[in-house]
Amino acid sequence: MKNILKNIILGGAVAVLVASCDLDPRPTTAIVIDEDKPIFTSVSDIESFRNGVLASYRSLHYGVFSQSTEVMCDGFNSLTSYGNNYGSVHRTDASFTTSDSYAESMWASHYSAIKNYNIAIEQSDMILDPESEFYNEELAEDAEWLKGTALYCRASSYLNLARHFGPDYEPDTAADDLCVPLVLEFDINEKPARATVEDVYYQIEEDLFTAEELLDGKVYQGTPRSEDVTMDAIYALLARYYLDIEDYKSAAAMADDVINSEAGYKLSSNVNEMNAEFHSDSGSEAILQLYADGTGEGQVANIIYTQVSRDSKGAYFQPYYIPSKKLIDSYSQNDLRFRTWFSNTKYPIFVNGARHKNIYVFIKYIGNPSPGFQVGTLENGAHAAKALMLSEMYLISAEAHLLANETTKAKKSLNALQKARSANETEPTLENIQLEWFKETVGEGLRLTCLKRWHIGFDGRPAQTAAVNANLVNLGEYFDERKIEADDYVLCWPIPSYELKLNKNLVPNPGYGAE
Repeated sequence: MKNILKNIILGGAVAVLVASCDLDPRPTTAIVIDEDKPIFTSVSDIESFRNGVLASYRSLHYGVFSQSTEVMCDGFNSLTSYGNNYGSVHRTDASFTTSDSYAESMWASHYSAIKNYNIAIEQSDMILDPESEFYNEELAEDAEWLKGTALYCRASSYLNLARHFGPDYEPDTAADDLCVPLVLEFDINEKPARATVEDVYYQIEEDLFTAEELLDGKVYQGTPRSEDVTMDAIYALLARYYLDIEDYKSAAAMADDVINSEAGYKLSSNVNEMNAEFHSDSGSEAILQLYADGTGEGQVANIIYTQVSRDSKGAYFQPYYIPSKKLIDSYSQNDLRFRTWFSNTKYPIFVNGARHKNIYVFIKYIGNPSPGFQVGTLENGAHAAKALMLSEMYLISAEAHLLANETTKAKKSLNALQKARSANETEPTLENIQLEWFKETVGEGLRLTCLKRWHIGFDGRPAQTAAVNANLVNLGEYFDERKIEADDYVLCWPIPSYELKLNKNLVPNPGYGAE
């Protein structure tokens, strides 16, 4: 069983590293860290620490971290029985404030993980620095592996923070626009101000370049469903980064490198392959699929779309959110994504004490059916987290080539994805590529990022007609009629109020104010 290092709690000059081989919130073993001395005495120490870094990174995927941004946008409608789950971020009304719990979770969880990455980097540097009294040539190669992994995870986490709490990267204003604090080492007394968008993105690039140098030759170029950071994972994250900063030729080059990798990635092109990829975690599209096993260790879940239960009448869905009519109507009937990610026949939905049939439910994350992933015979939304997917590389390639005025190459990437999914092949206009992003990445938490990058909003999220007729969905200005204008202030999430109160060097995002 993998030794998962769970939490790192810092106080004063001492850090306590908590270790556990399961996901018990109260681990029973701990390693006390003296910040002035390395804790690594063996290769196994470093390997355990690296597993802990990846566990921290895995904890930032799925659940609140993808669901909150999905239901904020135009792909889902809340049912009348949704219990206000994700309500503030779904409505983005007056309740979406600096005290919002979903914004707080996004912020705190990422900075907690970054703290862990920083400790891994600092501990590795003690061993790697030839001028240090703790330099250890025998452990150096493994310390480089740990540091490279931590740098990759830090870059990814800062990119996600920037995409949520900062404005879109604009070359003309990035040097002045405020993003998030850059915390690269632990200092309990530090009250960091928000760094600029340019500085945060510069650090992301530096971390990825250094990770590439450290991991080159130590890890696979790439392999489908890799549980460890590979060179292809670095290039895929660089493709995201370059797309954000509008370096379209570099974004296309990175994405194409991954698409053409010798790793053996392959787009799913039939029902069985789609089910293997998205339901059983056994496909060939995941560039980075983080560790999970049948004991529950490492599993993550998106449960708000399905929540399967059973009573004397049989199994039923009890979701909080169902796909919008806009999302359903975006697919052709033959599209493999429509056929495998949505169902109105598998189970009825249970709303306000009654069963209802012929309502589409989003089942992309219904749950891995393998033993240990589901409870008895009921799917429970548990999966291995897929941090990077091949399909996104095709989308980045198409968009970046188009914006670099390379239309033929854009068409090739766009049509390759559409053909694999049995979708209608279209011309590579920006509107068509944007629609393909909507259809392909639904549920992955990327919709908010796309709307910000494209400087567009959405004009309502009309609900399924059958659901409206049966009075199953919430209706009104902040529900099915919700409109978000291009560059609306809510597209930049609120800096949490507790951070603003504790750190007077922080300033709130426009539109929210400090509470």
